[in-house]
Amino acid sequence: MNEPAIPPSTASASADPDCIFCKIARDEIPAKVAYADEHVFAFHDIHPQAPVHIVLIPRVHIRDVADARREHREELGRLLLAAAAVARDLGIEDSGYRLVINRGPNAGQSVDHLHVHILGGRGMGWPPWPE
Repeated sequence: MNEPAIPPSTASASADPDCIFCKIARDEIPAKVAYADEHVFAFHDIHPQAPVHIVLIPRVHIRDVADARREHREELGRLLLAAAAVARDLGIEDSGYRLVINRGPNAGQSVDHLHVHILGGRGMGWPPWPE
């Protein structure tokens, strides 16, 4: 199977000194940490939208999912593996949870750093909005 054409990265290979999420990952801004390793940092959202609301970020600054490139495969995979581990650690694995990635301000992305939300701790029906 041929892979889709993915242009070269325009994302920074390291942290952005002005990015709020990069600052949180560097412990320059306090956060309630849910998970941390050398590749992924996860913290409790300060405006939770569910009883459990965790934000996971790669330590590498990638602006958004559209800016992710082939060389970010490992970071993207690590985000999903960390999300599963955090959900398991928080006890929401069996009750169900939702992973959300917003892309752009019209979709609700308010910080220009790729991040995954874990939402759980209550029924997570579909569709996620009222009809």
